[in-house]
Amino acid sequence: MKSPLLSLPGAVPAEGVDEGVAAHYGDLFREQRSLADGTGFVDLSHRGVVAVSGQDRLSWLHLLLTQHVSDLPVGEATEALILSANGHIEHALYLVDDGETVWAHVEPGTQDTLIAYLESMKFFYRVEVADRTDDFAVVHLPAGSIAEVPEDTVVRETPHGRDLFLPRETLESFARKAGRPVGILAYEALRVEQHRPRLGFETDHRTIPHELGLIGSAVHLQKGCYRGQETVARVQNLGKPPRRLVFLHLDGSEVHLPGHGTELRLAGDGPDGRKIGFVTTSVRHHELGPVALALVKRNVPLDAPLVAGDTAAAQETVVEP
Repeated sequence: MKSPLLSLPGAVPAEGVDEGVAAHYGDLFREQRSLADGTGFVDLSHRGVVAVSGQDRLSWLHLLLTQHVSDLPVGEATEALILSANGHIEHALYLVDDGETVWAHVEPGTQDTLIAYLESMKFFYRVEVADRTDDFAVVHLPAGSIAEVPEDTVVRETPHGRDLFLPRETLESFARKAGRPVGILAYEALRVEQHRPRLGFETDHRTIPHELGLIGSAVHLQKGCYRGQETVARVQNLGKPPRRLVFLHLDGSEVHLPGHGTELRLAGDGPDGRKIGFVTTSVRHHELGPVALALVKRNVPLDAPLVAGDTAAAQETVVEP
């Protein structure tokens, strides 16, 4: 879905999964500073929007999600996962309930498979699941923003800012009043700085929640059964995850950033060393320079210098081994 805000001056289209919105509007670092200062807004209208309504919506979702949502207060934001039977992450949902409907935004293009799964699990529960992507656009306001939010807008407020579910036909009029637009690259740079994993970037077909530090924020350990819970409980109580998320400071003299999937090796092992992980997201940060998130094997020493492809990298711990 192509955003109408791509017609704004300076807009450069994003590529890949974020196609449809702007990568930036001509000044990446200024846009990052704007977000960090609590000004501007980010067009996330390419993200999927799923709505679950009906009398049983919270109790039903509670059975399917990793998060405790049976008593979710109106207006309180949360996030949750759907796992495979083996405990691998399949979907990530960013939720809020408005008293009648649970609204969730999800990764672009994942709403169809998510809705198909939810529909298959309805049984006798009084719920309705709807794809509202064509009707609603997600817009992010950074923490501290004083931009005016239209009346009756569903808002998901977090420590990092507010996600608005705007009627899609109002997106352009909102943009005219909300300050300078900020591209997805600036949003991603701050996400990496904040060590926040993203489905499809920090995850692959075998990622489990412990590897990304999602226990607590997206996975509740004291709730009832859900698909994949056995793996979560076993790792929590009896073992350690095979991999862990790290934050990398990359060599700033390199022109190109190592892309998603770039192999990581121990610097001391040389160019023929064994693979010990891979880069998941790399960005240029307005203060930190080139940085990245990566997944490495759990037993990689915490202070070991690494190499991402040909780029030297120093690691900071995100998830403890």
